[in-house]
Amino acid sequence: MLRKMVVTSFLLTIVSCTSAPTSKPTTNPEATKCPEERVQMCTREYLPVCATRDTGVRCITAPCPSTEEKTYGNGCSACADAKVIEYRAGACEADVKKTNN
Repeated sequence: MLRKMVVTSFLLTIVSCTSAPTSKPTTNPEATKCPEERVQMCTREYLPVCATRDTGVRCITAPCPSTEEKTYGNGCSACADAKVIEYRAGACEADVKKTNN
């Protein structure tokens, strides 16, 4: 009985010491996830990226988009926005359609 308790205690200690991943998985495998610690200053180079932003909207019924896409000048400026989760290279399709019309 004592041996069982020691083994169980050891296993619980090992499991509780393992760290859970702190980052959210990206929704797009081609996307770059923004770091937890955000930058405060970025260069002004123009390499447009399409960022996925959290809208803050939480609904009970569907459809209810909790994210939106927005074009930023570069990855650094996208991740400087605390609401941005991830980004991918190139302007967002909706923004490209607006400029072509």
